[in-house]
Formats: sequence, C-alpha cells, structure tokens
Amino acid sequence: MPRRPIAPADLLIPLQPHDAEPMYRQIYRGLRDAILQRRLAPGARVPSTRTLSRDLGVSRNTVLLAFDQLLAEGYLVGSGGSGTYVAPELPDRFLTVGAKPRAGGGAAAPAGRLSRRGAGLVGFPTGAPRLNEPARAFRTGTPALDAFPIDLWARLAARRYRRLSIALLEHGDPAGYWPLREAIAEHVRAARGVQCEPAQVIVLGAAQQAIELAARALLDPGDAVWLEEPGYLGARGALLAAGARLVPVPVDREGIDVARGMALGPDARLVYVSPSHQYPTGATLSLSRRLALLRWAGEAGAWILEDDYDSEYRYAGRPLMALQGLDRDGRVLYVGTFSKTLFPSIRLAYLIAPKPLVPALVSIRGIGDQHASTIEQAVVADFMTEGHFARHVRRMRALYAERRAVFLDAAARWLDGLLEPLPADGGMHVLGLLREGVDDREASRAAAERGIEVSPLSLYYAGPCPRGGLLIGYAAVPSGLIPGAVRRLADALRAIPQQSGRRRR
Repeated sequence: MPRRPIAPADLLIPLQPHDAEPMYRQIYRGLRDAILQRRLAPGARVPSTRTLSRDLGVSRNTVLLAFDQLLAEGYLVGSGGSGTYVAPELPDRFLTVGAKPRAGGGAAAPAGRLSRRGAGLVGFPTGAPRLNEPARAFRTGTPALDAFPIDLWARLAARRYRRLSIALLEHGDPAGYWPLREAIAEHVRAARGVQCEPAQVIVLGAAQQAIELAARALLDPGDAVWLEEPGYLGARGALLAAGARLVPVPVDREGIDVARGMALGPDARLVYVSPSHQYPTGATLSLSRRLALLRWAGEAGAWILEDDYDSEYRYAGRPLMALQGLDRDGRVLYVGTFSKTLFPSIRLAYLIAPKPLVPALVSIRGIGDQHASTIEQAVVADFMTEGHFARHVRRMRALYAERRAVFLDAAARWLDGLLEPLPADGGMHVLGLLREGVDDREASRAAAERGIEVSPLSLYYAGPCPRGGLLIGYAAVPSGLIPGAVRRLADALRAIPQQSGRRRR
C-alpha cells in the first residue's frame, strides 16, 4: 500500500461556515467526492485528523465525525497505527457518482426490462399540462387556497401534536382512522344521500388510489370497463395499469350514454362514471340514465365506480343525491376526495364499498402502502367533527359561485365569438367550446405564452375529439384577477387561425 501522504492543500475541501449543512458533513462530502472522482487515488494515505483540523480551522472532533462516516461506508480504511488510507478497491457502480449525466437527465432504462403494460404506461398523461409555477388563471382541479383557513388548520394540527398519543405513532388500520371514517360516513349521508356505515369507509391517499384498489379487487387482465368519453385521465391511467380493456362510451348533455355502453361493451365488468358533475364536460347524469345504469349493472353482475369528486359545489338548488343512494343491489362503489374541498397536498380520499366487498378491499389495501398518515387523518377528523368542514364547504360554495359569475360575465364581454361556455350548474371549472376548426392544443399553448393555463379538451378523449375546447378553472382565481386573465385569453385565441379540413402549416 503506498505510504506517500496527501498534502491537505491537495484535498480542496470547500467549507461554508454559515451553511445549514453541518461542518462534519461538508468535510465528509468533500473527501467522498475526491475519492469517487479519483482525485484521491486508491491506497493513498490521507492526512491525520489532527493535521486536517488545524489546516481546515475546525475542531478535531468535527474531522473525526467525518472520518468515522467514511470508514463505516468503506471509503477509507485504517491500517493499525500507521494511519488512514483511501480504500484500495471500490465497487464499480460507485465510481459513476460524479460522472456527467446523460442528456435529458438520468441514465437510460435497461433495454427489455419493462413489461408491455409498463411500456404502454410510460409517458401516459397523468393530468392537464401545467405551467411550472403556483396556481394561476385558469388551472383546473385547484380549490381557492387563498381562502383556506390556514390559521385554524395550524391550530388543530398543533393541538394534535401537543396531545400526541403512542397509538397515533403506531401502524394504522388499513381501512383508516376510525373517527375519520365515522365523520366521512356522517357527512356523505347528510350531504350526498349515500347509504353507508363507518365500517364501509376505506380511507386512501387519493381518488386514483381508490380506482386502483377497486380495479385490483374486481378486474382480471383483459376485463372490459366502460369509461366516459371524454373522461378523467387519472381513471384511464389507473384502469390501464390494472390491465383493463377500456371501452370509451360517449357523453352528451345527459351524461354517459348507457344504451351505447350496452352496445359497445355488453360484457363489461365495471363502469367508471362521474354522474353528479361529469369530468370534463360538466354534464349531470339524468335520472332515467341513472336508473338504466343501475338496472343493467344488477342484471349483468357489473360494478359501478362512482367518482363524486366535487359535487359539494352546486349553484342551482341543492346538491344532487349520489348514484350510490339509489343503488338497491349493492353494485356501486363510491369515491370521494379531500383534494378539492381542502387542499391538493392533503392526499386523502375515501372509497365507500358494499359491505360484502369491504374485507377483501381492506386486505388487498394492506398489501400496498397499508394506510395513509394517521396523524393527518386525525387532524381532518377534528376539522370535520368540530363543524369546520361544513362551514368551509358552505363558504367555498358561495365564493366559487361568485367567481364563476365574474368569469361568465367577463367571457360574455371578451370571448364572444371565440369561446362558447357550456352551461353547468356546479363544479370548479367551465368547459368552453372553440370555434370550428381551431386546434385546442395550439390554443392552450398560445394561452400559456400569455401566462394563462387552460387545458385542451382533446386531451381527455381516447379517440378523436369532434370539436376543440378548453377547460377553464375559476375556483383558485380571485375575482379581481379574472377579467384581466379573460382578456389575455381572448388575445391568445384571436391569434389562433381557424382551420378547415386539413391543418394549416
């Protein structure tokens, strides 16, 4: 083993005394990088901890901490009383740490490692395109974060942490925190007409996770599933990942066309539907179609997955009863989420299943991530049981109605002839149809250049989109900012040429 020591000046360990990273970690990182980049040759003797502490201007204990870490990880080796040396051999895979990454970031995926299903999912759109900034006009799916009671939420969370019990630090129930399941059951019974008991509620991390869980439990690869056309991308992705054979079923002003579904996929095992406020069109499933869908599911032995993502926000009359409330055969699984009523990063949703399915669903759920954060669930339970949730939803309903009215008024003034908003009595967004022949993806890009975020309707079609449109989310935009944003959107749309037949070059 070479005995020539390395001069401390050769190590070039840049220390930042005011950095948040501890000094010993900076020394550890500097020595490790020098070893991995071969600036310190294998077998070379490193300066003593006493010498390094003097030359770097730090305590010897600080250097000892760095050496202990490097010795433990195998970068350095001790040799009796003769000193400390760079390890003579390092695993080849570690020697690429400091290498320049490939263009595009990251290493190339090993050839042939993905399944056919996995390869088909790579690059699948998971949602509407977003500008790389906080919520702005007119992002869809984002509630009014500017109106969320942050101080109240912080007090509830702080109270929970002050009174933290050992039980909340343990593994939780895969079905969810019981007080939250009770609160959810009470809320959906009163507000949505859902027929359920707390034991039927399963708390999950997101609505997509609820869809994935239902698919894992109820579908075999290749089973047919009705999917609304156009429809929610998250549902399409989750069902594709489960190996389902998707049957796009057209949506019109009365919601999903049940008769067409029966013709296109008579053998369907499951139907995904958003009956109260169809995404993205905003249509409401008519009573006659609700009854027809339930009747067909009962006769065919199929399941219905009802996504009730933002039904709390209805501006004409009371919110409609959930489809699940009409179910007499136990065929409907009901999905709700807190991402639209509270805030997106809460990552809590729930699945309400027919009683016979609950044990199997909970068992299968335990195979995955086991349970959502129990402490977060406890804070939401407090927010609900103390009445804050109901008050917050009422305030947001009034606020969104105001912002919707401001948008529609501004659209009538500046978007006339450019965009036709479709009527919708609820939700957090408006779907507007573009002039015939206007490419909605080009319109979305043109709007982004002016700082406006709108989603092209064609993104939500599995097949061809008959007419371009834009999804316009108004919930997260303060009323005073809406008119100016509408004017910028109008400027963008005027710059998009109409096309007849073939696309203009």
